[in-house]
Amino acid sequence: MRSLPEADPGVPDIRSPLRYLWWTARRQASPLAAGIAFASAWWMVQALVPAVLGKGIDAVRAQDTDALVTWSAILLALGLGQAVTGIMRHRFAVTNWLAAAYRTVQLTARQAARLGATLPKRLSTGEVVSVGNSDIAHIGSSMDILLRGTGAILAIVTVTIYLITTSLPLGLLVLFGVPLMALAVGPLLRPLHRRQKRHRELTGDLSTRAADIVSGLRVLRGIGGEQVFAERYREESQRVRHAGVRVAGVESLLEGAQVLLPGVLIAIVTGIGASFAAADQISPGDLVAFYTYAVFLIGPMRTLTEAADKITKGHVAARRVIRILAMEPEVDGGTGTSEGGVLRDSYSGVTVQPGVLTAIAANAPEDAIAVADRLGRYSDGDVTFGAVPLASLPIAEVRSRILVADNGARLFTGVLRAELDVRGEASDEQVREALYAACAEDIVDALPDGLDAQVAEAGREFSGGQQQRLRLARALLTDPEVLILVEPTSAVDAHSEARIAERLAKARAGKTTLICTTSPLVLDRTDHVIYIEGGRVLAEGPHRHLLDTAPEYAATVTRGED
Repeated sequence: MRSLPEADPGVPDIRSPLRYLWWTARRQASPLAAGIAFASAWWMVQALVPAVLGKGIDAVRAQDTDALVTWSAILLALGLGQAVTGIMRHRFAVTNWLAAAYRTVQLTARQAARLGATLPKRLSTGEVVSVGNSDIAHIGSSMDILLRGTGAILAIVTVTIYLITTSLPLGLLVLFGVPLMALAVGPLLRPLHRRQKRHRELTGDLSTRAADIVSGLRVLRGIGGEQVFAERYREESQRVRHAGVRVAGVESLLEGAQVLLPGVLIAIVTGIGASFAAADQISPGDLVAFYTYAVFLIGPMRTLTEAADKITKGHVAARRVIRILAMEPEVDGGTGTSEGGVLRDSYSGVTVQPGVLTAIAANAPEDAIAVADRLGRYSDGDVTFGAVPLASLPIAEVRSRILVADNGARLFTGVLRAELDVRGEASDEQVREALYAACAEDIVDALPDGLDAQVAEAGREFSGGQQQRLRLARALLTDPEVLILVEPTSAVDAHSEARIAERLAKARAGKTTLICTTSPLVLDRTDHVIYIEGGRVLAEGPHRHLLDTAPEYAATVTRGED
């Protein structure tokens, strides 16, 4: 079994949706060409069947046994050919669908990793989910339909030539009647696409609402708001349902029109053809062929209508995909190098000394988070790392040397050990030490398979405090040059918090570590504390010294208690 698509998806052309689709087609030119060839042969074989059938009927009428045997053999060969080409057409249709869809998955996943924190700021959760759920399928379908669509055009041309050469009036009737029939259903496509777009938007909004409710369920229950948000979700889901019904209404009209209009055309062709046959202007076999072709042409014409629909949907989907692919991270990097050293944020005045366990306490938690983001290069700022600006370093180097671990991080699905040791380089002893420092040994011991246990999506089988401790263990196992922890003990009890503070200080001894917290238990274990108010450094020094000399700091970390 070969991989679909190749490991490197390439550099897409994102200048326009059409260019992206054309680039996708060129990337899979060989299977696409092979699929078009088999699809064309599949349609052509079917297009020849009515003519051969008519010849056989004429042979029966003329009582020509040899001709009947010959046309019967040809009909059998066409049947076998249709079976073979149909199987190969389907294989290549699936191949092209998968290649286009999963190439888009590769590109969007790679871009999401590149954008990092920028993506959720620019797009809602629902829109990202919609791209993953529907847009990649539409792009795959736009490649798949090229096979049958191209073959359908060739079949229509072949049949038209046969009909005109056999009977010009009937040929022209079919020639103009079939396209008019297709055009008659065209006006239904625009309202269909409009309602599908509205349905997609509502579905995306509903997905966002669901994600918000699930992520904030514990808080909602705490403040008694669970029922309120559930009612809002119910109302929005009803709007999605009504929008879906409206889409289905237009689709049913489209399907009905595609049955009714061809039926009318077939009746007209059969009636006129019968009069021609009665007048000996055409043979009975020709009449059967004309009737069969009128029925047969419904297939290619419906395929062209389907192609117009799927290519339009693919175009719309490609527009949303290239919107993601065209995004640039809020921050970028340079090509410089740094030997490390002091990490300084000029805006706030925060200075993190190498090898020191430092803490930031802020009267407004968002100020500490803003400092952590600037120091970790997740937002722009005048930050220096050693003697050089942090912005001059390549982003990949910054990420490998400075790790910001906050509570927005998630545990991923998979084996627990692999999700903790993301680099796959830690020994068993190092894993045990990290779990011990994070006070997470009891979590692993309680699992039937220990470190070999499977983690569910987002680690939902663990409580908030357990997730926080496992995330801390993962950060410690990464062992970066600079570790920045944002409220690493906010979800644990006081006893566990005291133990984590003590063990964390030992685990990171001699390594540059910055903790954003207002917990006295953690602050008392740090070497140096920086107090921020209004986004600027107001005081700094040891925890106990600040308690005695900085009233604002004391009020912040003791919550105003005496």
